[in-house]
Amino acid sequence: MPAAAASHEPGIIPLQDLDYAQARPSLRATLKQEITDFCVDEKLGFAFTGAGEHLCLRIKKTDLTTLAVAERIATLTGISMADIGYAGIKDRRAECTQWFSLPLAPAAEGRIDAIENTDLTILETQRNGRKIKIGSHKGNRFRIRLRQCVGVQSAFDHALEAIKQHGVPNYFGAQRFGRQMTNITQLLELIAAAGAQTRPQGQRYKRSMLYSAGRAYLFNQLLSARLHCGNWNQYVAGDVLNLDGTSRYFLLQGFEDWDENLQRRLDSFDIHISGPLAGITDPKDKYLSSGEAADIEDAVLKQFPALVNGLCHFGLKAARRALRFTAGELEWSWLDAGDLELRFVLGRGSYATSLLREICDTS
Repeated sequence: MPAAAASHEPGIIPLQDLDYAQARPSLRATLKQEITDFCVDEKLGFAFTGAGEHLCLRIKKTDLTTLAVAERIATLTGISMADIGYAGIKDRRAECTQWFSLPLAPAAEGRIDAIENTDLTILETQRNGRKIKIGSHKGNRFRIRLRQCVGVQSAFDHALEAIKQHGVPNYFGAQRFGRQMTNITQLLELIAAAGAQTRPQGQRYKRSMLYSAGRAYLFNQLLSARLHCGNWNQYVAGDVLNLDGTSRYFLLQGFEDWDENLQRRLDSFDIHISGPLAGITDPKDKYLSSGEAADIEDAVLKQFPALVNGLCHFGLKAARRALRFTAGELEWSWLDAGDLELRFVLGRGSYATSLLREICDTS
């Protein structure tokens, strides 16, 4: 890969400049003014075996990253970080509950008491036969307080009703890209320096984070393009369809196979249009877009040759992701001083901040 490859990439586009489902909101509010303004409760969606070599801890963390908790567990129990399991990364400036797992014999369980402090509490323990894996949770329940809301209350209500009716563009949130999009900048530097070496040197987790940021960035550009065209939630010929809440996909033989039943399923959020996560395409992959949908995807990805080629060079496999998500059990109420409290459930991989950007500016 030539060192100058990244120099031809267009300027990095921040998330706030991408398209919205409705108009860009003129409303404003303050997010995370206090730690307890942003509460997340992880939902695993599966039962533990009740026995096994892994001790699972349900932990409440306050103003701590998930990795900081995992490192504390590893340090105080003497267990390798690689053996600490968790289902997903949770916000730092928040009050969150989530599950961790570690291989620990029953006789040594007393060692876990040392991990507790004022910011970290063990709420529950369970035994399980295997490690908790990334992405194994079902979703998260959120309670978010927006303070100092600027705008007419009915306008906030209208934006929330629109989310109920149309869903939310499934953007990867700003936290995926680092401050001022530095993860994308670093990835482009990594790609430019790749040259003679097959794989870059350095911390494996850091590299993985940068690769993920690159795929997320490209997906966001494609989603923005479809929002701009007005077909992010409408079928076009050749689209790959996703079954809600799953990683299952399907294709139609032709546009003529699109019928009223499928349209009803799309309108009721039973199925969604999907977009590409860039990488090496498996020749055996049955779920590749074609026709008009492929033309849209190709036109966007061709604008970012360094990122696309770099991800392939580093061995990432292509995948897909739904272009929208729904907020389950979405409710809201107005509190004293004009604060707005939101309560909803999101499936794994969906960002609460992507929902919030459709309502108001919290920057």
